[in-house]
Amino acid sequence: MARTSAGEKSPAAAASRGAGPDILRVAAIAVAAAVAGLAAGLVLGGAAAEQVVPGLSDAGTVTRWGLPLSRMAMNLAAAVTVGALIAAAALLPLEGGGTGSGRAAGGRTAAPSLGADAIGYARAASWTAAAWAAAAAATLIFTIADVLGQPVSQVIADSKLSSYAGQISQGTALMLVILLAVVVALLARTTTTPAATFGLLALAGIALLPPPLTGHSASAANHSVAVTGVALHVLAVAPWVGGLAAVGAHALARRDRLEVMSARFSRMALWCYVIVGASGLVNVIARLPDPAELLSTDYGRLALGKIVAFAILGWFGWWHRERTLPALADRRPGAFARLATVEIAIMAATVGLAVALARTAPPEPTTEESAVKSLIGYDMPPALTPGRLAALGQFDFFFAALVVALGGLYLAGLVRLRRRGDRWSPGRTAAWYLGLATILVVTQTGIATYSPILFSVHMVQHMVLNMLTPILLVLGAPVTLALRALKPAAVRGDRGPREWLTAALHSRAAAIIAHPAVATVLFVAGTFVLYFTPLFEAAMRNHLGHIAMSAHFLLAGSLFFWVLIGVDPAPRKLPYPGRILLLFVTMPFHAFFGIALMNLGQPLARGWYTAVDPPWGASTLSDQHTGGAIAWGFGEIPTFIVLIALAFQWYFDDQRQARRLDRQADRAERRRAGRPAGAGEPAAEDDELAVYNARLAKLAERDERNRGS
Repeated sequence: MARTSAGEKSPAAAASRGAGPDILRVAAIAVAAAVAGLAAGLVLGGAAAEQVVPGLSDAGTVTRWGLPLSRMAMNLAAAVTVGALIAAAALLPLEGGGTGSGRAAGGRTAAPSLGADAIGYARAASWTAAAWAAAAAATLIFTIADVLGQPVSQVIADSKLSSYAGQISQGTALMLVILLAVVVALLARTTTTPAATFGLLALAGIALLPPPLTGHSASAANHSVAVTGVALHVLAVAPWVGGLAAVGAHALARRDRLEVMSARFSRMALWCYVIVGASGLVNVIARLPDPAELLSTDYGRLALGKIVAFAILGWFGWWHRERTLPALADRRPGAFARLATVEIAIMAATVGLAVALARTAPPEPTTEESAVKSLIGYDMPPALTPGRLAALGQFDFFFAALVVALGGLYLAGLVRLRRRGDRWSPGRTAAWYLGLATILVVTQTGIATYSPILFSVHMVQHMVLNMLTPILLVLGAPVTLALRALKPAAVRGDRGPREWLTAALHSRAAAIIAHPAVATVLFVAGTFVLYFTPLFEAAMRNHLGHIAMSAHFLLAGSLFFWVLIGVDPAPRKLPYPGRILLLFVTMPFHAFFGIALMNLGQPLARGWYTAVDPPWGASTLSDQHTGGAIAWGFGEIPTFIVLIALAFQWYFDDQRQARRLDRQADRAERRRAGRPAGAGEPAAEDDELAVYNARLAKLAERDERNRGS
């Protein structure tokens, strides 16, 4: 590409500078739409004119409006930060890796790096993350003023921020957001690699979650469903809104590769739209079990407004895919920029409406909530029987969504292989879906209903997720299927899903985590650390903690059995005798854990099990002894399955090695038949088996001479 002289401006740079006012104008329109949506929601929902109860202090009008405005600014800055990082890491093609000019010293291929536009978006993310942190700090101040019922000036003057910020859940959540946003702002100033940008994107994704998870979802009647629903909702909205803002800015700046960027965003936006719709529906049902409340309550009417806006945005997405993307392919970006401007304004107004909805109290439950229901999300179930254990299910949105996603992705891989004419082992498919079925059994049936109440049932759930499900999932070889089904990146040197997966498998982090010692420690020590520390009771008291605990069981088990019997490629492969030795060294620790539970003198998590103690059950200590017996006896099942799998894998591996050596020997024979070997010349020196046999013959000949002398 020709370079411009020092005094000459490139057309792209000139266009970018000329598009600055356009971007500012669209940003101003979006902010105005967001403020309008927020104001309308606060007025219609009644939060703008809250009645002050006599005798109770009031934070004042400044806090009443300042809190939702600062929260809206925080949400918009967060979405733009996430969108800028996605644009830098995924929407724009990478540079360097695999290209003809991307050669490092010594002829090696240079690692992919961010292009100039991508680095620009990373730097923009630094500024928006700083704005995110500032808006979160303002939200923290207004939140404390709102909780204390005091004006902001008094809260600041009395230095109550430091004393109250860590004592309320919203304050702790906002302090975490400030910390993470500042880290993103600092690191985004210098990052130039795609892996580092994805790391910042993951950090930003984590920072999205604390505020919404401490709002209405944590106190909803169906809080186990609401918490998962709001988490998925936020994680899908931010890349959707922020990604559109990044693509719109790219179009207004008239930069190159807009058609690539918009096509990638369109595919991502479709999945975001589906997740936002499903999670939003779940959230509405969790808070408004009666559909009539959509029209009869302020909360329901605002939720209905969000549903209408969601449908309108869906139409915009369809129009983009049908009309504006083909226009971009014909080098006509104007239509896309105009439509994206309107869509961004509607999205911003919806964000403002969502903040107003969060400030509006949902309808009070019509029936009085029991103490047990406030803890576990449902009333005390009847006495445990085998039939109720199988039929009295409890919907867990997180694991249901996980199973649907994993099952759908695996099926998509199978379909792609079949269309291409490739074969895939039916045994691997059966193992994968049987593993997913075991997740459903322990998270959606009566096992999930009784596990928060009875430790013995909880231990069944733990053992299945930690020691049975991972074996089946690992034998399903999902990574191998993905590597075979995913297509290489369309742009040479770029990274698509297949390239990112390969890079992750060869990364230093994967080499450390997949080390047999690390996998074994996580598999064994995690259980002891969880149950014999206060972590267990803390996890039982919080639905997110319970999800994290179950996810740890599943991930730690999958990592360990990947090392033992994994079919997928791994950074380090143990020889089969080493795998068997590791199995027999590790499994007794679970037996020791079960014996330790069977000999407890005091119950674990006494406070929790006292609060949810069923009137029809045995004593807590006796039930935990039963749980210990389950843990002790269950270990035989995975040991038996793993031994069978190892025996088959070892046998088939030997068969493959024998066939490979036979093929090498045949090639060596054909070469000898075509070219006689000279005296003392080993036949087919490039053949591994021939060289090995020649070396053995020389050693035997030398030993014979030594004996003769």
